[in-house]
Amino acid sequence: MQESAYLIGASAYDGRTLMTRRSIGIIVNGVTGRMGYRQHLVRSLLAIRSAGGVPLADGTTVWPHLVLVGRSEAKLREIAERHGLDDWTTDLSAALARDDIQIYFDAQVTQQREKAIRQAIEAGKHIYTEKPLAEDTAAALDLARAARAAGVRTGVVQDKLFLPGLRKLKRLLDGGFFGQVLSVRGEFGYWVFEGDWQPAQRPSWNYRAADGGGIVVDMFPHWHYVLAELFGEVRSVSATIATHIPRRVDEAGRPYEATADDAAYGTFELAGGVIAQLNSSWCVRVHRDELVEFQVDGTEGSAVAGLRRCRVQHRAVTPKPVWNPDLPATEDFRSQWTEVPDNEDFDNGFKVQWEAFLRHVATGEPFPWDFLAGARGVQLAELGLLSAREGRRVEVPELAL
Repeated sequence: MQESAYLIGASAYDGRTLMTRRSIGIIVNGVTGRMGYRQHLVRSLLAIRSAGGVPLADGTTVWPHLVLVGRSEAKLREIAERHGLDDWTTDLSAALARDDIQIYFDAQVTQQREKAIRQAIEAGKHIYTEKPLAEDTAAALDLARAARAAGVRTGVVQDKLFLPGLRKLKRLLDGGFFGQVLSVRGEFGYWVFEGDWQPAQRPSWNYRAADGGGIVVDMFPHWHYVLAELFGEVRSVSATIATHIPRRVDEAGRPYEATADDAAYGTFELAGGVIAQLNSSWCVRVHRDELVEFQVDGTEGSAVAGLRRCRVQHRAVTPKPVWNPDLPATEDFRSQWTEVPDNEDFDNGFKVQWEAFLRHVATGEPFPWDFLAGARGVQLAELGLLSAREGRRVEVPELAL
């Protein structure tokens, strides 16, 4: 029996109470890709289903009915069979035409995204998408305006905000721990193998500019929402980029020219005077505790936050090191920091944002990470590339619909 038997308003008994299950049809396009499959299908949507759906304030539960979409019939069939799903197609237009579908989700490569999202807008579907929203700011704003005119609800993945480490950092900011925030230093990245003697752990299109690759396009949209939500709107950007490894080997063992940037070194001036320096690289070997770390320094204290951990040092317990290159260091600087406790259970960040978007669609609950927010991320990437090309600081103008 097909899943579509779960109709809106169907009831389910959980052993204690009678619950109303509201089925919401979701097209998952790009499910055969790494992010679409691992983070969005398995760790988010299937995890939500395993938990019984998303509970709403009125006692009903949102149940994701999934329609898998992609270009490879064989891959779709294999994924569907692996997870006990039976609703999949290679025909996006046919899926968008279905009345039982309310949401379109896009995890395709960036170059394919704009066209598909426009189709979804025309079909009247609510839309949730991976970033970047589009290849340039003008296109991203146009999508935001079209969606608003069509009256559909929109969302862009901004998963870093839901990482345990950054949620702890937000807790410190809200509690006034830092006093006046002065600066943010961020390090992100790891060594991505070239593909010759060891297979690369990222797809080859990431390193071809013609296919929408590049670490600025990938990471600057993330840095925009992290900086804007935690520390202040980005007012200017100054970036230096590089293609450190110009030749790589693809998934089929064929050498290719890497034409996209694989490292970016950015300085961002924020509203309120905070200065942020963020390095992003796929050509760096990791000598830190996590793959991404942010150090925040303020007048009253400092913190170092990663994916999961967050450590602090308050002004009152800050040691007084003295620079002396003639003597070996005698202090264990890392031991002088204090771990911030979890104080709550942290779920997968992608899943948490999916749940928020499903509540947004079902009830109108506020969801600030819409297409306009996504367009601001695209804008920062575009201006970062402009800064690198022209070798200058570039101001970031305010975007509005």
